[in-house]
Amino acid sequence: MLMAADIGNTQTVLGIFEAEELKARWRIATESYRTADEVGASCAALLGLRGMSFENVTALIVSSDVPPLIRSYRNFADYLLGVPFYFVSPEMKTGLQNRYDDPSQVGSDRIVNSVAASRFYGLPAIIVDFGTATTVEAVDADANYKGGALMPGVYISLDALASRAAKLANVDLEERVPKAIATNTSDSIRSGFIYGYAGAVDSLIRRFKEEMGTQREGFQVIATGGPAPAIVPHCREIQVLDSDLTLKGLLALYEMNAV
Repeated sequence: MLMAADIGNTQTVLGIFEAEELKARWRIATESYRTADEVGASCAALLGLRGMSFENVTALIVSSDVPPLIRSYRNFADYLLGVPFYFVSPEMKTGLQNRYDDPSQVGSDRIVNSVAASRFYGLPAIIVDFGTATTVEAVDADANYKGGALMPGVYISLDALASRAAKLANVDLEERVPKAIATNTSDSIRSGFIYGYAGAVDSLIRRFKEEMGTQREGFQVIATGGPAPAIVPHCREIQVLDSDLTLKGLLALYEMNAV
C-alpha cells in the first residue's frame, strides 16, 4: 500500500492507497519540529485504528514546503518503514509544462492539485485550494500550468481579525449559514467570510476564464482544502468539491515516478 502525506503549513493530510482506492484518510496538525520517531509514532497509532501496520506500507510519497519535515518523513521511510521515499520536487515527472516565471517558486501542493485535476477531471481546469492560503490555479487544454493567484486563507484571516479587533471573537464558520444581512455579530462575521470568500473566488475564476480565452463551458473547476465545505456551496463557479484531490495527485505522481 502507498502512504501519501500532504504536509501543509497548518495541517497534514495522510492517506493510504491500495492500488487506486483510498483506504484511509486522516487530518492532523502540522508541527514543523517533529522528528522521524514522532512521525512514526503518530502514523503507527493512526494505522492501528484501521487495523493496519507499518508492514502494510510499501512506499511513501510526500508533498511539503516545510523542509525539516521532508527530512523527518524521509528518515521515517528509511529507518522505520524501510520503503522507497518520494517527495514532490521540480525534477519530478508531472505530465505538465510549468509556465511559471521561475518554476521552482511554485508550491508543491499547487502542482500536485494540478496533476490530480488533469488526471481525474480533464483539461482545461481551474483548481481552488482553501488552505493556509487560498490558491487558484489554471491549467490549459495542452497541459500547461499557467500559474494562478494566492490570497490569505479563510482561517488565517479570521484569526487576524479576532486578534486585532477587541470586540470581535473568533467563530465557527461551519456552525450554521447565516443570511447575508446578519443581525448579530457572530453571524455578521460568518456572512462576511462565507459569502465574501465565495464571491472573491468566483470573481477570480471568471477572470481566469477571460484571460485564457477558452469557452466557459470547457473548464473543469474543482475545489479542495479543509475549509472548502463551508465556502464551496456558496460559490457559483465551482463544479466539484473533492476533499481528496491532493492525495489523488500524490498517487498519480507516484505512479509516474516510481522505479
